[in-house]
Amino acid sequence: MRKVAIYGKGGIGKSTTTQNTVAGLAEMGKKIMVVGCDPKADSTRLLLGGLSQNTVLDTLRLEGEDLELQDIAKVGFGNTTCVESGGPEPGVGCAGRGIITSINMLEQLGAYAESQALDYVFYDVLGDVVCGGFAMPIREGKAEEIYIVVSGEMMAMYAANNICKGIVKFAEAGVVRLGGLICNSRQVDNEQAMIEALAAKLGTRMIHFVPRDNMVQRAEINRKTVIEFEPTHGQADQYRTLAKKIHENTTFVIPKPLTTEELESLLMEYGIAN
Repeated sequence: MRKVAIYGKGGIGKSTTTQNTVAGLAEMGKKIMVVGCDPKADSTRLLLGGLSQNTVLDTLRLEGEDLELQDIAKVGFGNTTCVESGGPEPGVGCAGRGIITSINMLEQLGAYAESQALDYVFYDVLGDVVCGGFAMPIREGKAEEIYIVVSGEMMAMYAANNICKGIVKFAEAGVVRLGGLICNSRQVDNEQAMIEALAAKLGTRMIHFVPRDNMVQRAEINRKTVIEFEPTHGQADQYRTLAKKIHENTTFVIPKPLTTEELESLLMEYGIAN
């Protein structure tokens, strides 16, 4: 079972990228569990056809701790298992609590057991690198492969670099490694070359460049992944390619984060700061 976590700046498209990639892997016949680690609880919406799913924290509050796996896990597109951790009420507590509680509950209920025959577990992780929620999936080997969703926008690149700093901290004491960068294009000038250069400086690679296409928004409006909504569209093939690249990836590294000066120099070189 491969344990994958998707990170990136808030609003960069982590959840959309995760769900469309998972759809591609499911189409390949892989059995997958997706664990949403964002209090917004939107990490499985497209896989579930937009159905509202009670989070683990909400279910515990309503039902108590005497639960079955089916009480917190729903079946989505391609027979994927979908779980939303949830979080505290707005302004109260840390979002990391929902992730910790959710993973512990999934373990107790046997979600990770060999009998489930999972090929992958995907964690869709909130973007705040200083929150305990950032650390939880990569602590104690819960997630071993990290992919960072990034674009050519300045703050997305800063966030990716900061996330790499967090990975380094936990990699020194565990098995977590960076599998690569996923560029979710914002049609920035020189975007592909810039992200490839950033990846090289981090010691990794850009595993795939996902072009911007309005089909993604149309599929989301219809509460589906692109692969389910319009399976013959070129954007669906982009996500299939990304899924295949992740499935075939064998290159995992401890990243080498850039200094602020190095990152700003990279931005200047590609004209973003001009």
